[in-house]
Amino acid sequence: MLRIRLFLFLTLFVFSDLARASQLAVIVLNPQSWGGGRPPADWQIKVNHGKPIISSCAATDGSCLHLKSVKSSFALERDVDVDPYETRYLTWRWKVVELPAGGDFRNAWTDDQAAQLMVGFTDRRVLTYIWDTTAPKGTMQPASSIPLVHIFAVVCESGALDVNRWLPEMRDVAADYERAYGKSAPHVKGLRIQINSQHTGTMAESSFGEVVFRNKLE
Repeated sequence: MLRIRLFLFLTLFVFSDLARASQLAVIVLNPQSWGGGRPPADWQIKVNHGKPIISSCAATDGSCLHLKSVKSSFALERDVDVDPYETRYLTWRWKVVELPAGGDFRNAWTDDQAAQLMVGFTDRRVLTYIWDTTAPKGTMQPASSIPLVHIFAVVCESGALDVNRWLPEMRDVAADYERAYGKSAPHVKGLRIQINSQHTGTMAESSFGEVVFRNKLE
């Protein structure tokens, strides 16, 4: 009887552990918790220039976060504590309505994007996933000329071909960090959603759906 009980206990433990591992996900942005343009307590608005225009919106498969920039630069950010090797896949949905005309992250005077998703690490290094107006999709290079500021950009989408369409994205954050900085990735400490149009003096508009860190792809 003791052997049977021990077997059942170990079986339940193993299957419980496997189930937990198979479902491991960290939801960073849940747009359904937003309302009236005000972020929940765990999100903060950061304004670099101009006036932020933020609202909740509706998509065919759920709620979304809507951002509009008129010659402005602002972001929403929150603290997190994520092990990029435990939940290494960052997934999100985004839609660009208007690109900042002439935007190109490769030049400081045109460094505007309609949509950016920035991942900050405990060593003060940053990965930024962007939808750029000009830089080709797949471009990966440092994005800051300021000393001691380490930002590495990955162009996930480019140009107006898919404007007004919801696009899903997936990035292996640990692999991207290793490629960018040549070492193992430390914990993720923060996430920022950003929009800019102040350098080009234009307008930009985008929306974001759910943002999640996952241990495996669905």
